[in-house]
Amino acid sequence: MSSGDEVRLVIPAKPEFLGLARVTAGGLATRLGFTYDQVEDLRLAVDEMCFALTGARGRDGTLELRFELTEAGIAIVGEGHFPSPVSLQWAPISEVVLKALVDEHSLSDGPGGARFLLVKHRATGPAQPGHQRAGEGP
Repeated sequence: MSSGDEVRLVIPAKPEFLGLARVTAGGLATRLGFTYDQVEDLRLAVDEMCFALTGARGRDGTLELRFELTEAGIAIVGEGHFPSPVSLQWAPISEVVLKALVDEHSLSDGPGGARFLLVKHRATGPAQPGHQRAGEGP
């Protein structure tokens, strides 16, 4: 896996399939050398954004995620492909949570449809005590 690689995942827009998005984000972040805490932060952020697009009951259509791997980390673009316009479900606390979890995020439901962006940068240098890289033992 190298910088500039892109992984695409298309899943039904139903809550029971969101685990696939979390696992994919976590696996890619681990391969990029993210710390365990960073991997978990990214998994939570992906879940939050996907849930904002699908809602608690899910929607007709699909959710497409593009995982763009860069030298600095990972960018995830999520797009909802739904047969009709949607009303995004966004709790005010979500903004606070996402600011703590990722370096950049956005959510929109413009004319192009429902979409989100997440950006998470990889820690540089050696892992800090208590913050081992994912996949490393104690």
